[in-house]
Amino acid sequence: MPRNPFQIISNNIEPECGKILIAEPFLQGEPFCRSVILLVGHDEQNGTIGFVLNKELNQRINTLLPELGHFDAPIFMGGPVDSDYVYFLHTLGEDIPGSVHVTENIYWGGEFDELKAKINLGMVNPNQVLFFNGYSGWSGEQLKEEIRENSWLVSTLDSNTIMQQNGKFSLWNKAIRKLGGIYQSWENFPEDPLFN
Repeated sequence: MPRNPFQIISNNIEPECGKILIAEPFLQGEPFCRSVILLVGHDEQNGTIGFVLNKELNQRINTLLPELGHFDAPIFMGGPVDSDYVYFLHTLGEDIPGSVHVTENIYWGGEFDELKAKINLGMVNPNQVLFFNGYSGWSGEQLKEEIRENSWLVSTLDSNTIMQQNGKFSLWNKAIRKLGGIYQSWENFPEDPLFN
């Protein structure tokens, strides 16, 4: 039986690099409750990697990494895998060698020392980089199975919306509104279905 008692939520969009996952309204547990995840790598044999975009931690990047000086940017809980490591998305393109193109003008990773140097020279604004503790990962067919179980809806967001974060659930709400139609009712569902 699907977790969502009101309908099957699939919209028949396949997961791939650059797409987002939107958690169904009753998906429980952090970091996935009402999360929006940008997929940065997807291979049905080797698995999927993504970053939770809307779970800001109560810490700033320059307190975690003092070598970034006065660069005051938030850190997000990217997911439960490798949470001792900092990962980053950016819009600096090939100015950061080793970056992987994800979608539109968004890139994943690259040489951190080059990013650090550009930050310390004042060449990077906080709205050009998103930092994450850890990442979200699925092995092989695991993500497709979770989509079949109605845990996730696959969709898209433009790069400006992805990079401009504001509030814990506002991105989830924006993603739902973009879908429109029957999905807009998700905003009215309680986080816990027992409290309705």
